[in-house]
Amino acid sequence: MLELPTAAWVAIAGILGLLVGSFLNVVILRLPERMAAAWRQEAHDVLEMEADTTPLPPGIVREPSHCPHCKHPLSARDNIPLFGWLLLRGRCRYCGTKISIQYPLVELLSGVLSAVIVLRFGPSWSALAGLALTWTLIALAGIDFRTQLLPDQLTLPLLWLGLLLSLLPMFVAAPSSIIGAAIGYLSLWSVYWIFKLLTGKEGMGHGDFKLLAALGAWMGPMALLPMILLSSLIGALIGGALIAMRRHEREIPIPFGPFIAAAGWVWFVAGPDLLNGYMQLTGLR
Repeated sequence: MLELPTAAWVAIAGILGLLVGSFLNVVILRLPERMAAAWRQEAHDVLEMEADTTPLPPGIVREPSHCPHCKHPLSARDNIPLFGWLLLRGRCRYCGTKISIQYPLVELLSGVLSAVIVLRFGPSWSALAGLALTWTLIALAGIDFRTQLLPDQLTLPLLWLGLLLSLLPMFVAAPSSIIGAAIGYLSLWSVYWIFKLLTGKEGMGHGDFKLLAALGAWMGPMALLPMILLSSLIGALIGGALIAMRRHEREIPIPFGPFIAAAGWVWFVAGPDLLNGYMQLTGLR
């Protein structure tokens, strides 16, 4: 790696994170639309219906960014991560429609978390892998929050990358990674079926199983219970707050994926420190 002060690497990671965050917004908005279009086409093929003539939604990479309301392409200055939204004061330059706060929040989150990863791991291959994990978790959390979907296009590559990194090994050894992936999947799979048998309802989606399996592949089986407990705590606090503020109806399910992603990232960065702090606090050490 190039010899630079740690602060310089952290700043570079933050700037890179802002740029990637802009792309993550595109993934969060467009990937579910592309998936829905593919499902419609598959349904037409299976049912032997006439071809679906609905125009395909914009692609993720090739089509330039545009205003979702007036469809006007955005200029380079409008696309500056975070600052573009601030300069426009949160409104489209061409039609005046309000621009969602999601755009700057995702960019800012990506920038901050990317800087934290490099601060934690330094300029290393581990940091590069950590950035890939971070960006994927942000995209998954954003998509699940908006659509209650956790796409296989993101969860499965994350799972396989964790398994492949264990061959080095980078974070955990291969046996721990494989066991972590299996237990991560089966734990939520079991909860899903027990809840469904008892209530007749689905308490979570299958994407949650795959996301926890991926995190188990990255961090091993010992991280799974803390992540589940932490995600449940975060979900209870945020869900309770949303209901208390009446911004969410009790009957509408709250996606669990963003809480799993948040807990997984926190444990990835600070798991040993949190565990040591808990043991000292409880007198177990």
